[in-house]
Amino acid sequence: MQRKFLTNLGLLLFLNLLIKPFWILGIDRTVQNLVGAAEYGMYFAVFNFSFLFNIMLDFGITNFNNKNIAQNNHLLNKHFSAILVLKFMLAIGYFLLVMLFAWIVGYDHTQFRFLIFLAINQFLISLILYLRSNISGLLLFKTDSMLSVLDRVIMVLICSILLWGGITHNVFKIEYFVYAQTLAYLLTAIIALIVVTRKAAFRKLSWNWPFFILIVKQSFPFAILVLLMTFYNRLDSVMLERILPGVSGEQQSGIYASAYRLLDATNMIAYLFSVLLLPIFSKMLKSSESIEQMLKLSFTLLITLAIIVASGSYFYSYDIMKMLYKDHVMQSSNVFSLLMFGFIPISTTYVFGTLLTANGNLKALNLMAASGMLINFVLNIILIPRFEAVGSAWASLCTQGFTALIQVIMVHRVFKLKVHFRFVSVLSVFVAGVVLINYFSRELTLPWFYSFFLMLVASSILAFSLKLIHLKALLGIIRKG
Repeated sequence: MQRKFLTNLGLLLFLNLLIKPFWILGIDRTVQNLVGAAEYGMYFAVFNFSFLFNIMLDFGITNFNNKNIAQNNHLLNKHFSAILVLKFMLAIGYFLLVMLFAWIVGYDHTQFRFLIFLAINQFLISLILYLRSNISGLLLFKTDSMLSVLDRVIMVLICSILLWGGITHNVFKIEYFVYAQTLAYLLTAIIALIVVTRKAAFRKLSWNWPFFILIVKQSFPFAILVLLMTFYNRLDSVMLERILPGVSGEQQSGIYASAYRLLDATNMIAYLFSVLLLPIFSKMLKSSESIEQMLKLSFTLLITLAIIVASGSYFYSYDIMKMLYKDHVMQSSNVFSLLMFGFIPISTTYVFGTLLTANGNLKALNLMAASGMLINFVLNIILIPRFEAVGSAWASLCTQGFTALIQVIMVHRVFKLKVHFRFVSVLSVFVAGVVLINYFSRELTLPWFYSFFLMLVASSILAFSLKLIHLKALLGIIRKG
């Protein structure tokens, strides 16, 4: 299992690092610079608003299905047709709910127009993720890896033509960005559907009301968990846009978005770990295999990267934001330096939370997530009026830190794992070393980019020297299995 994890993780990371950085830093960033912080902030706030109700599209079915198919492959043929019908039924409820709450919070005509297409996009994303959960549940990670970047490849092609192809003389509008996403998601969903229907021996859609009720009941704990985690991860920009008056709310949401963009990019790496780990942990737990080595391996790889990224982002925040954006650089850098520290607890969550999900500890996870949502909401209410986007960044960091700590404690208690004090000591030395490396790299009389690169090299060497990343051991796992 460790060999399967490492080899497929390598492929997944390669494909995503090949495509998604260009999407985020090339396309998404260019769009914000062209349309401005206020207009992009409006889009970002409405996008996150549509995301808040995403659970209605899925109801926990994707996570439940991934775990279930990994443990019982034969259920794909039995469940696929009915679940597909259920997904479309949930989509109707989602659209009605989103539009109702948009009317309640007072969205205007322009925001409603955006919301319609963004809601369609959310449905297509949810459909793609469900289809991919069947593929990864069968441990067909190479196929899943290709599908994980297909939507971004199509978006990059479409947006590149719109931005630099010279096919229109009109000023680029944020609407074009949304329409490009809709087309890309639609094409990806069609391709993913073709792949899964072949694996599932699909013949026709089936209406099975008792089965719908059964699936909803079984996936309900997953649904609550996803809903609560979505709220404490996506509430910040929505509250910024709603709490702060007029254009100020949209502008601060745009500033928050510019800083959040890189956190979102790095989160994709952590998310890819969880995509592989959920079916692997599920299969290992069903077979009564020890998960300790897999847990340590995945956590060590991810937390090492997270520490380097978070520390480097703090020391070089202004330089990075100045390189990427032309407006509100200082404000963005202040938000960015805080948000990126959140990558450490987020990475922890993607490993420990995934293990707890695979083990079925959903009641405890839901209590944790509910606490996180409450903390995030209260902190945003207190901090946004005074500190604006920086206040939201603090709220996010505190929430992520709290929820990650709770999950580590839960795993320790549920699986009766010993505390490896030597590992904790080595990790503490690594943290101190990376901070010192960053500090001294800033003192070098070199262009910041060269100093940043030297910091990355020195931090990586330190990780290998402390044997946090043991290259020989990793190669041995890949060769021998």
